[in-house]
Amino acid sequence: MHKEQKILAVVPARGGSKGIPRKNIRPLAGEPLIGYTLRTAKTVHEIDLLVVSTDDDEIEEISASYGVGVIRRPKELASDEATTESALLHVLDTLDEQGKSFDIILVLEPTSPLRSSNTIQKTIKTCIEGSFESMLAVKETYENIGFVEDGYFRPVVPDAPRRRQLRKPFFIESSTIYAARTNYLRRTGTLVCNNWGAIVVSNEESNDINIEEDFRFIEYLIKNKRK
Repeated sequence: MHKEQKILAVVPARGGSKGIPRKNIRPLAGEPLIGYTLRTAKTVHEIDLLVVSTDDDEIEEISASYGVGVIRRPKELASDEATTESALLHVLDTLDEQGKSFDIILVLEPTSPLRSSNTIQKTIKTCIEGSFESMLAVKETYENIGFVEDGYFRPVVPDAPRRRQLRKPFFIESSTIYAARTNYLRRTGTLVCNNWGAIVVSNEESNDINIEEDFRFIEYLIKNKRK
């Protein structure tokens, strides 16, 4: 399916984290958080190379235990202000120096441990067949979305039905997975695209760990599944 396209998957995982200290390697239901993403990605045969971008010794050690190589990023690319794109471009430059080039880059944040291999495969297939320059995962919502201005709620759809079942869905960006043509990322320096391709993921897969409550909830989901 992708023989003419070389696929690179990058797991960006810096050592620092404000919300949850050492989040990326914290045990989640008995396994380091980053391990869920590495283990799933390794089952996707369409991926030609899987690497972790990190500044951290312990993350490098854990990644190696899963058989995944690491590209060490400079400290300035691991600060709170550094963008994911800067780390991705550093990975591409490093691999380019090794004579390795790729057509599509996948971004697999370690904070989305419930992401499935099927979603990764579907993203690759859609990106190639749809000729998208960049893609993102989205999740569906039937909530009544709006703004608060001067104390008033201003719905995006003013005449939205009161009954949730009668509303048309909105779609919200999820950090579950991103994909981009490497030439697009190099040309623009961003994953953002005026015509983003979209992959709709389930609410379960879209769960992302940012705060302690997220961690506890996802751990509950994982343990409940194992019963």
